[in-house]
This record gives sequence, structure tokens and C-alpha cells, in this order.
Amino acid sequence: MTDDDRPPLDPAAVRALLEAPAGPLTRVEVVMRTGSTNADVVRDLRADPGSWPDRSVLVADHQDAGRGRRDRTWSTPPGTAVTCSFVVRPRVPAESLGWLPLLAGRGAVTAVRATAGVPAHLKWPNDVLVPADEPLEGWGAARKVGGILCELVPLADGSTAAVVGIGLNVLQRADELPVPSAGSLALAGARHVDRLGVLVALVAALDDLARRFRDADGSAVTSGLAAEVADVVATLGTHVRVSLPGDAWVEGVAERLDDDGALVLRTADGATRRVLAGDVHHLRAAR
Repeated sequence: MTDDDRPPLDPAAVRALLEAPAGPLTRVEVVMRTGSTNADVVRDLRADPGSWPDRSVLVADHQDAGRGRRDRTWSTPPGTAVTCSFVVRPRVPAESLGWLPLLAGRGAVTAVRATAGVPAHLKWPNDVLVPADEPLEGWGAARKVGGILCELVPLADGSTAAVVGIGLNVLQRADELPVPSAGSLALAGARHVDRLGVLVALVAALDDLARRFRDADGSAVTSGLAAEVADVVATLGTHVRVSLPGDAWVEGVAERLDDDGALVLRTADGATRRVLAGDVHHLRAAR
């Protein structure tokens, strides 16, 4: 693959496809390079709550200091990834907000399947996975091609904005991956896939999910979204170890998602344990 196969995003084309009246978004900005789209949007919102309205997005052609959960880095070569941050004003109950990363993950999976033809899934709560030929400890026969970072930002006007950062590896070669657990859509077998197509499909999927979530007053269960998320969570039905804050961990079979999006484990002693946040390591399929 040459640089000619990795053209930069055309800001005018992105806005024409995604911004109202032709598209579903209220504001679309494209920058050629930045450290972190999430950091940029959070900074702007704190300085001016109206700077990023509901259903807006910042897209970076190249992000060189991306962040994941627990301040991990997310690095990609230029021209290879979709990196963006969406802003939503979630007019739903606070207890429903735990669904945001899972809904974003469902949207990412939908976009990948539609554009790349790759059977993507989620590793709870926020990793987008694609199949791999060789198993890897903690990941099984899968590799990570995407991640989601959600941040709730209290604003000066008393409201709260949710910043949903999404990164998807699209065109990376094997020698461009930062860690053995990483992958890309191209390496997973996608053909004729491009970043603009993935971005447009991602926006369409997220817009549909957000509308349904709001129409149901934040109930992922009654809207049917909880079942749709669970359908793509590869963690369910597997034996897992979850690393928790404070160097603690819990091990068991991931049985289901709770009504607030928490992962429910069945431990060896038969007890159930709810996990609200943590790093999941897939150990083996449950018997």
C-alpha cells in the first residue's frame, strides 16, 4: 500500500455529507492534524458551552496523541484511521449514561460490518474486535481495531455534554501496529474500504441509535437497544478476568448485561458480581 492509497480527508466533502441540511449533524469540523480530538472538544466546551452543539463532531485526518481509557495512548500512522469526537447533550436520566460507550460501540460495529464486510464484535465495554488467525492471550482469536472513550463534561451553564471519542483502524499494515493485540480492517480482509465511507456509515449508525435512545427516555431495554448491544458483545458467554481499579480483579463467566449496561459475572462460588468498569481479559469460552 502506497501513500496514494491513503489520501487525506477532504474537509469540504466530509461536511457536505454529514452536516445539515444534507446530513444529520449540526456542526462538522475537520482538522488535518491534532493531538486528541476529545481533548480539543472538552477544552472548547469548558471555555464556551455553546461551541459544540448537540449532534456535532470534530474529525481529525491524523491524530498523534490520542487517548484511551485509563490515559492509555492511541497512535496511528497518517492516512490510516478514522478518529473523531462526537458531542451529544444526553437528555436522559443519569443512570442511563453507562450505555453511551456501549451504544457507540454498537454503532462502530454496524459501520464496520456495513463498509468492510468484516464480522466485527465488541469486547465489553469499549473495544471493537475483528477475527484473527492466531489466538492471543487475553484476546482469543481476535484483534482490536477500535476503541471508544466517553467523557461527561459539566458546563458553565449548568448542563452536561457527553464527548464520545471513537478511533477505528482502517488501513494499517502489520508493521504499523503498535501492539500485538491491535489490528486493522485491511488486515482482517476488508477490500476497497476507505476512511470516508467508514466515517459516513459510523455517523449514520450513531445518529439512529441516539434518536432511539432519546425517544425511549434513555431506556436501552424498552427501546430494544440493550438486546442489540448484547448481540454483538463477544464477552458474553466467555470466562473472563476483569482488572478493576486499585489493582483488584474478579474472575467468572460473563452472563449478561444489566439494565444499566454493567457486566454481570457468575463467579466460581455461584455468586453474581456486577462490574461497572474494568479491563476484560477473555480466558476461554464457557462450558
